[in-house]
Amino acid sequence: MFARTERLLLRPGFPEDAPQLARAIGDERIARNVARMPWPYCLSDAERFLEKFEDARNTTFLIFERTDAAPKLVGGCGFDHRLDGSLQFGYWITPAKWGRGFATEAGRATLDIARTLRVKRLQAGHFIDNPASGRVLEKLGFRPTGRTVPCFSLGRGRESQTRMFALDLVEEETPSAIAA
Repeated sequence: MFARTERLLLRPGFPEDAPQLARAIGDERIARNVARMPWPYCLSDAERFLEKFEDARNTTFLIFERTDAAPKLVGGCGFDHRLDGSLQFGYWITPAKWGRGFATEAGRATLDIARTLRVKRLQAGHFIDNPASGRVLEKLGFRPTGRTVPCFSLGRGRESQTRMFALDLVEEETPSAIAA
């Protein structure tokens, strides 16, 4: 799956993206805000991550800024299955591109894909010391669940408190809606 927005291209990752991916994530500020991203992040980590794109059902994307030259990798986003069966939405953006609306723009495109796939509900969370991520989730329509839970962060090497959010994407069909 691919998506284009006004400024971005979202696409699956390919093995040849590994060096650019490792460079893009070469900042501890990214790893400390993404639960399952190790730190330091090496080329072998990028290669292992990109292997998951071989599955056609994968719903994770690399985010590229569209430019007059070759697109530049600026982040990643998507949603995937958790052990409890829920779908977890997440994203990251390179610090040089923070504050430019790329997370929101890429998130909207990803949610459109989720709706197309008839995903009913997504969960998301942000570490409480990263309120900017919570603002992005709210812009995307996620609502706080009222729960704050500990979540282990590979990049931090410890548990950190995480504020949880949810977004219902597909309204349940009611008998009156079916009859109409």
